[in-house]
Amino acid sequence: MENLIGLALNSVFVGNILLSYFLGMCSFLAVSRNLATAAGLGVAVVFVMALTTPVNWLIYHGLLAPGALAWAGLPGANLSFLKLIVFIAQIAAIVQAIEMVIDRYSPALYTALGVYLPLITVNCAILGASLFMVERNYSFAETLVYGTGSGVGWCLAIVAMAAIQKKLRYALVPRGLQGFGISMITTGLIAIGFMLFAGISL
Repeated sequence: MENLIGLALNSVFVGNILLSYFLGMCSFLAVSRNLATAAGLGVAVVFVMALTTPVNWLIYHGLLAPGALAWAGLPGANLSFLKLIVFIAQIAAIVQAIEMVIDRYSPALYTALGVYLPLITVNCAILGASLFMVERNYSFAETLVYGTGSGVGWCLAIVAMAAIQKKLRYALVPRGLQGFGISMITTGLIAIGFMLFAGISL
């Protein structure tokens, strides 16, 4: 249990998939100018990560991993080279379903997210979580915790960035740092803040 709690804290803060590995930066920088939109996209990313990472674990260990097809009489089969395309296809299918649900039940959020909602499909943070799951050989429980924690960490980062961007509208930012420059400095400072959790021991 302590291992799962530690993994959850690490995936949200210290090993934040956005601030530590710079995955998902494109949508992070593009959508973080509006707090409501950032929060909506963040919640969508949490939901997608919490769902797709465990499903990809099941697909990998049930079909693609070396020896996974022993139940079908193919103990020597190794389809792990297909994991990238299979993971992307599965993520795209789930995002499409979520997009239809948001369009049906929250048209305002659907309109606010605009083109960024379909871009969740190619959000490298979501694919990265599934690839890290394979690389680190997580169990199903660890994968579920890691996927959810990574989504929560991404959501916290984009909401924090949107809140700071709102305050920065009233700040006297030097001309050379306006726009992308101050965004990158702010992202770095948020990352330093998240890294403070590295001292936690369970």
